Amino acid sequence: MISRLVDDKSRAAIAASIERRRVDARGLLFKVVLQSCLLITLALLAVLLVTVALDSTDQLGTRLWDFLQGTLRSRSSDESLGIHQGMYGSLWIAIIVAVLAFPIGIGAAVYLEEYAPRNRLTAFIEVNIRNLAGVPSVVYGLLGLALLLNGQIFGLDRLTGGSSALSGGITLAILVLPIVIITSGEAFRAVPMELREGAYGVGATRWEMIRTQVLPYAAPGILTGTLLSMARAIGEAAPLILVGAVTGRLGDSPGLFDVGALDDRFTALPIIITSWTAQSGRDVGFAAAAAAAIVVLLVFVLMMNSAAILLRNRFEKKRG
Repeated sequence: MISRLVDDKSRAAIAASIERRRVDARGLLFKVVLQSCLLITLALLAVLLVTVALDSTDQLGTRLWDFLQGTLRSRSSDESLGIHQGMYGSLWIAIIVAVLAFPIGIGAAVYLEEYAPRNRLTAFIEVNIRNLAGVPSVVYGLLGLALLLNGQIFGLDRLTGGSSALSGGITLAILVLPIVIITSGEAFRAVPMELREGAYGVGATRWEMIRTQVLPYAAPGILTGTLLSMARAIGEAAPLILVGAVTGRLGDSPGLFDVGALDDRFTALPIIITSWTAQSGRDVGFAAAAAAAIVVLLVFVLMMNSAAILLRNRFEKKRG
């Protein structure tokens, strides 16, 4: 009994000695540096958000509804100044991106991960998709300009109406398509092989295995990737300028769900923010209007984030 107590004390002393020796000063320093980087990033973000929120009070604090319902004007003091036309453009661009890029991107990822053979051709395609994800957005704007406005390929310029929200949505859908494919592919690769083997073991076909096991398990990762791509699409300005987004006054002010205006001239919230920021040099009031438009755009993105998070949590619960 006494010898056992001595052995236990010896083991405890040895473990404590080893633990003291394992203190890594460099590791602690590295951890402190990482935490400092995180705090600096959060502080900069907080400063930006607070600054924009304070600058936007002149518009959102006094005439929120009028600002949301107003239209583009040449003077910041105009009581009809607002972002309704930009909200229409951004809303429908987001819808077009979701309708075009998400099904095509997820379908391409399913094929590459579950059906395509592992050979040089598949590797070449995957490398090019990753390269396309890093191409500057202005290049996609030039592609949209060539195909949808100036080109005569398949009559796309007549189908989209030239400089229209439809052209802008298609251009941004092409822009985010590689991102959707890459993030969806990563989500499929994270699915345990045991799930696939178990489905095959009970007699499921490949399609049944993908539908019942792979897609539900990968759904949270797919939603995260599509959310990131949608946030990028909504915040892009350069491609929309190249496909003809209006930076000045825009005549008509369609309803948010007026499908008939998709082939008319358009603008979007990033275009309005860019234009008003440029005009703030001659008219200081446009700085507050641009800040208010930024707040509305952030709220729009946060609403989509919230919806995606709720869906992701729902799929995770089912997966659990």
